[in-house]
Amino acid sequence: MTTTHAHKPDERSQLTELVARAQAGDMYAREQILQDYRPFYLRVASNCCRKYLVLGRDDEASIAMIAFNEAIDSFDSTGGASFLSFAEIVVKRRMVDYFRRQSKKSEEIPISAFESDDNEDGILQKIESKEAHTVLQIQEETEQRREEIFRLDQLLSHYGIRFSELVKISPKHQDARERALQVARTLISDPELLAYLTRKKSLPLKELEARVKVSRKTLERQRKYIITLALILIGDFYHLQEYLNRPE
Repeated sequence: MTTTHAHKPDERSQLTELVARAQAGDMYAREQILQDYRPFYLRVASNCCRKYLVLGRDDEASIAMIAFNEAIDSFDSTGGASFLSFAEIVVKRRMVDYFRRQSKKSEEIPISAFESDDNEDGILQKIESKEAHTVLQIQEETEQRREEIFRLDQLLSHYGIRFSELVKISPKHQDARERALQVARTLISDPELLAYLTRKKSLPLKELEARVKVSRKTLERQRKYIITLALILIGDFYHLQEYLNRPE
């Protein structure tokens, strides 16, 4: 479940300023952020746990507060992301870490459990803990994918592209997608073409047309899609790269 947070531009800039003051050592600013946005980080953690959390009662709530405080220290406003979007990722990541630690603890079954006559219960417990561990792994991978999509969306914004556009601009046919992927690979394999892309934030259409078996018209039509593929291939996007390399 994704946490939504619609804030006006002036509220966002005020929060960014408060975070900067907190990073500079202003404890009053830090306390104000932690107090004002307590409902936010508790809601994020509650969604992860699928239960209502209370600070001072639930360990998960304390972990969420610590993670939110960590986000204050780690946030970099120059990246273009909002603080709350960044903080949501940090809180979710720390919750996954907590679930994984709890899962590992549940797998530590004492030897005495296997010495008793009630061995079936011990086996069932071990099976259940493995299933829980598998579920947590899936949850962790899901969060990692969401984080990659978030980072890619931030990167694409510099190229005038939104991640939400990709469904509409993606080629409908598999062979067209494969050709676009081949164009992207040709692009990133040439340092000059890649430099053009990252510097000008656009495709070197003339140079690409001479190197690939794709028409200028098609290159222009698939421009945003090819740029997106190239950025995924050269970036730290493990899960998205795995998806691109998966045979259809």
